[in-house]
Amino acid sequence: QVQLVESGGGLVQAGGFLSLSCAASGRYAMGWFRQAPGKEREFVAGIHWSGDGTRYADSVQGRFTITRDNSKNTVRLQMNSLKPEDTAIYYCSARTGSRWASTNPYDYDYWGQGTQVTVSS
Repeated sequence: QVQLVESGGGLVQAGGFLSLSCAASGRYAMGWFRQAPGKEREFVAGIHWSGDGTRYADSVQGRFTITRDNSKNTVRLQMNSLKPEDTAIYYCSARTGSRWASTNPYDYDYWGQGTQVTVSS
């Protein structure tokens, strides 16, 4: 059973920054997704099993950065220049069937509990 524990999140003003962290019980391709009220869960960023390869949603490209520390099995999402539309619950996810991150949430097998990010205008 894969366990994912998220930390970080909170309330920040527009233009500010936040960092999310996800501790996994093993090493996997990892993704961050988010879900705002009344909306579907959407891909934010993903990182290859090795760390050599990342992908981002167009909406966060250039503002968010995903990294990983394989010695600690942790993945970090650094979020800069935050906008009110970034407000959502953010979920960490692990994909066990491939070493490549995917933008499709159905390709991920395990999910964290979610952490709230609120950006005020």
